[in-house]
Amino acid sequence: MIKTLAYVIIILIGLCASPLLIGNLGHVYIAAGDYQIETSLVVTIIGLIVFYSLLQLAEWIIVALLNLLIHSRYLPERWRKNAAKKHTLSGALALAEEDWPAAEKAMAKGADKGEIPALNLFAAARAAQHQHKPQQRDEYLARAAKDPHAQTAVNTSRTRYLIQQGDYVGARETLSMLSPTSRSKAPVLLLAKDLYLQQEDWQALKLLLPILKKRKLIEPDALAKLTRKTDCALIGDAARESEAELDKCWHWLSSAEKKIPEVLTLYLMGLCRYERKTEAIKLLNKAIKSGLSESLLAAIPKIANAEDDSVRKQLQTQADAEDANPLFHQCMAILAAQTRDIKQAKVHWKKVCELSPNKDAWLSLAQIHEQLGDNANAMYCYRKAAKS
Repeated sequence: MIKTLAYVIIILIGLCASPLLIGNLGHVYIAAGDYQIETSLVVTIIGLIVFYSLLQLAEWIIVALLNLLIHSRYLPERWRKNAAKKHTLSGALALAEEDWPAAEKAMAKGADKGEIPALNLFAAARAAQHQHKPQQRDEYLARAAKDPHAQTAVNTSRTRYLIQQGDYVGARETLSMLSPTSRSKAPVLLLAKDLYLQQEDWQALKLLLPILKKRKLIEPDALAKLTRKTDCALIGDAARESEAELDKCWHWLSSAEKKIPEVLTLYLMGLCRYERKTEAIKLLNKAIKSGLSESLLAAIPKIANAEDDSVRKQLQTQADAEDANPLFHQCMAILAAQTRDIKQAKVHWKKVCELSPNKDAWLSLAQIHEQLGDNANAMYCYRKAAKS
């Protein structure tokens, strides 16, 4: 609308000025050497406009010819880039369809002239990994590593592939280049966690767990399970190594970790191993008062003996609360057998057979009946054991 209005104004100005120009044509004289030109001002202006138009047209023609020559010179390069785009697209589709041979072939072809060669090479390496072709995979990653910005990604991918391959030593060497710390990216930390688990490097995993917790890279339940597994492994290894290592490991744990039943049980067993039973019994009584667990009930008969009346008294305080727990009655039966209290052992084994009948419980009850001379009930229990 504005452009049309401008054209109308120009035309009106021309109509108004034309009578003045016609009545006053002006005079232009041009001399160049032996040539002389004499004409009016209007003709001169029109000539200049025509000359400028021809000059502009000539410029456009020259530029168009130059562009044509340049493009024709680099035309094969453009063809190769267009072909690389097509290969990358077909490779991406093959990856989505999990057609690994086709994906590897297409991505490798599109890498040389692709817009982002490293991206093609990573995709080709992934396809080679799925085909169990480690040599080709490493070649693609080595080519991708030439890009300085892709070095971390290359080491991360290589670590992941080596773990999948089962080469944990090689994976650890590559992971050391990434130096997992609290500032590392989440994939690096998760790879470190998986690798430490596979290598059973509990010390390294113990140092990594607080970082995983802080970054919220693992679910709380999974974190608790992994913490329990790590602490148990550390305590178990320390107990087998030396008394000093056992104490060192125990003091390294937090207060919450020391209350984990499986960890506490292993520590108590370690204390008994190094003839520190008095200390173990003291901690055991404290643990019973806090609550009973499966691991603790299983370990009590191994820690306490016939002389440890304090443990039995502490367990009796839990009798009402644990009356429906077969593991509690099994523990009490074994402790009663230690003091040769056969009748009390019989009561507890009968309770176990009522709550959770199993072969071992029936056999233990049968043996007690034999010791008491009750052969009929002993045979009954043996038949029950045979059917279990």
